[in-house]
Amino acid sequence: MSWLWWLFGVPLALFWLRSVIDAALGMRTLTDITDPEWEVTPVVAKRISIVVPARNEQEHLERALTALLELDYPNYEVIAVDDRSSDATGAIMDRLATEHKNRDRLRIIHISELPNGWLGKPHAMWSAAAKASGEWLLFTDADIHFRADVLRRACNYAESRAVDHLVLFPTHTDWTFSKKVMLSGFNILFMFGHRPWKTADPNSRDHIGVGAFNMIRREVYEKIGTFQALRMEIIEDMRLGKLVKDAGYKQHNVLGPDLLLLDWGDHALDIIHNLTKNFFSLLHFSVPRTIGALLLLLGINLLPFVGAVLAHGWAKVPYMLALLSVLCMYVGMSWYSPISPLFVLLHPVATLLLAYTLLKSMSHALLNDGIVWRGTHYSLRDLRSGLVKG
Repeated sequence: MSWLWWLFGVPLALFWLRSVIDAALGMRTLTDITDPEWEVTPVVAKRISIVVPARNEQEHLERALTALLELDYPNYEVIAVDDRSSDATGAIMDRLATEHKNRDRLRIIHISELPNGWLGKPHAMWSAAAKASGEWLLFTDADIHFRADVLRRACNYAESRAVDHLVLFPTHTDWTFSKKVMLSGFNILFMFGHRPWKTADPNSRDHIGVGAFNMIRREVYEKIGTFQALRMEIIEDMRLGKLVKDAGYKQHNVLGPDLLLLDWGDHALDIIHNLTKNFFSLLHFSVPRTIGALLLLLGINLLPFVGAVLAHGWAKVPYMLALLSVLCMYVGMSWYSPISPLFVLLHPVATLLLAYTLLKSMSHALLNDGIVWRGTHYSLRDLRSGLVKG
């Protein structure tokens, strides 16, 4: 029986050791644009069009748009899109466009009907981009709060490095206990799946996109097919990154603590709700692929704990090494977030929450023959037909 523990334990330990070394070395290569060198005003301030799609976002919208209208960058516009909202979203936009001191920067688009063959958010962003005047397009969300200097710093970096697509990671706010547990597992899963430090490598398949801050050169956006190429994509932010990378353009990710603030729900259940539409889509709405991903998720993350307890003698060693690597991942997270290394003790709980989210995402899509999101139903057939493969 002990040979079985070794059979599973050695590959598991090698996987975790390689992952933690890769992450430790890779994260050091990402630039923090809050450093002083990125603070200067650009000599040539390229025009930037900030696109903000919103559907029923009255809770966050006014704060987000107000911050966008008060950025210290000299040459930009904000295009806010009211995507068929049934709350006060459209009225808030119209009021700011009339009353705000920087109202000349703000343009409003109201969409009353969604054309066939489109998801709401890609259509809203495509509609805005078609009317944008900027050399750069910055796609963001209506619940993101921008610090005044973020655009200046991001533009400095993008122009100095000749980047075609720039992603800035947001800083989460309102850290409750359950939110820390959920995000600890999600962050590790994200690191495994996308390796942000590898996206700048043209020889790597890794790509990335973040809805909070996807800044892309307009000419590149048009060459990859605009959002028309992503019109039925649920995770359009990540797929935008894939199109950029596959087309051979230069994609970078940067860090910037507190430059972008994101309130992504108050508790673990809020995050699970937000991810329900995404996980099954990420696996191309494939049941076999999802079941395989579920088993892999449980095996990789739970076996170190199981083996450390149940294996005998020297057979415990690879599982203890794997656990030590998991702990190192949590130590690394504690440098970028308020998640304590002690949360490693709750890693099995985080794993089970992610597994539940994956199952919920799949069952939600299968039971509803598609995705119901913000009041609109999109069929599985249409979603599958519009996927960006890979």
